[in-house]
Amino acid sequence: MAKLGCGECDGCSACCRGMGQSILVDPYDIFQLQKVTGQNFAGLMQEKLALGVENGLILPSLRMQPETDACGFLDVRGRCSIHSHRPGLCRLFPLGRKYDEKGLHYFLLEDACEAQNRTKVKIRKWLEMSAPAQYERFLIIWHDLRGDLQQRIGKQQSDSFAQESNVLFLELFYKRPYDTEEDFYVQFEKRREDFAASAIFAEGS
Repeated sequence: MAKLGCGECDGCSACCRGMGQSILVDPYDIFQLQKVTGQNFAGLMQEKLALGVENGLILPSLRMQPETDACGFLDVRGRCSIHSHRPGLCRLFPLGRKYDEKGLHYFLLEDACEAQNRTKVKIRKWLEMSAPAQYERFLIIWHDLRGDLQQRIGKQQSDSFAQESNVLFLELFYKRPYDTEEDFYVQFEKRREDFAASAIFAEGS
């Protein structure tokens, strides 16, 4: 339980504005965005996503619109137009995640949400995930994969290795369209295996 309930954000969209490139999207988010918009990664990059660099790794994030500094998925009423398919970090807020040897844990970002008098809600209910254990397992794997690649890029200190790694990483996990009629986790595992078997991955060992 955590104090997360905020009246369904009625009349407020503060957390959907002025976020810069902090709302990173992962492969599951891309799968969901493809499903709700019918656009592939290239299409989403036209207006809804931006690319940034974090510790040598190129990662996509939600794009704030230049006219309003608001998320491109925010409608004219200040509500999320893709709420049921929103990215994991949006779904999580005002919670944060931390990872350790025991797995994934949640913590409350005390002053992140502007809503007052928030009510207690079960975290699992707040996240609204149909298969939370499977999703959390994916998050842990994804966190470790990203961290491992960032370490390899830092260790190599080679522009060519960083470039080739990022090209393959983006192609396998983001640019190649997901089949939204098939199980995401099966598709992700196959891509992870392909990445682990790549020459780039072996080079950075």
